[in-house]
Amino acid sequence: MNYKHCLLAALTVVSVVVVFLLPPMAQPVVFHRFAGAGEFLGVPNGANVFSNILLLAVGIAGLVAVVRGAGGRGFALLYGVLFLGVALTGVGSAWYHWSPDNDRLVWDRMPMTIVFMALFSVVVAEFVSLRIGMAVLVPLLVVGVGSVWLWHFTEEWGFGDLRLYYWVQFYPMVMIPVIPGLYGERDGRVRALVWVVIWYGAAKVLEWQDWEVYRGIGLSGHTLKHLAAGVSAGYFVVLYRRRGELQKTC
Repeated sequence: MNYKHCLLAALTVVSVVVVFLLPPMAQPVVFHRFAGAGEFLGVPNGANVFSNILLLAVGIAGLVAVVRGAGGRGFALLYGVLFLGVALTGVGSAWYHWSPDNDRLVWDRMPMTIVFMALFSVVVAEFVSLRIGMAVLVPLLVVGVGSVWLWHFTEEWGFGDLRLYYWVQFYPMVMIPVIPGLYGERDGRVRALVWVVIWYGAAKVLEWQDWEVYRGIGLSGHTLKHLAAGVSAGYFVVLYRRRGELQKTC
């Protein structure tokens, strides 16, 4: 086996082991308390509900590009799952924010894990091997969805544990610069991935600073987080279209 493949597999296994060596991570008690949670256009928590429209639009735009067959059959499957996850994230997040609680949060988090795991598969397919990227897709999706149910059931049992969910959320983002660095740049596509990480990082900062942003500008950080996440996801579409353009020139 290629030593780079072995190194990538080892990094992945070690990262999971390290995560489970950490103490269980419970969800903060005040998690569902968002800034600026009043009605907007008659909808409870309306700003956080409607700000998901961008994610839905990006997901649909990506699915349209896939249906048009721009990127090749194997890549179309991987990107199709990714874009479906983005669209479902917009719907699930809007559903959750309409009336935030743990039961609805499951349907917010589950589509996000589809996005993260499909993104990891896409990066592997783009820079390592299409065959390997397709082979790991289903196992990764199982881990992603399972991480949400693991949190949900442990929450019901009184000791909620988010460790695996956090791994699902952050490991693909960490590996975005690592994998191209390990296997080499290809056709400038890594630039779009860099912007994915930058905008996702901005989204997380806005999420963590929800109330501080609201006090500063009168619009909650969580609302802006949805918009930043939508921009981040938009670079998936750029990446897929770039793949289609490269195929036409080959």
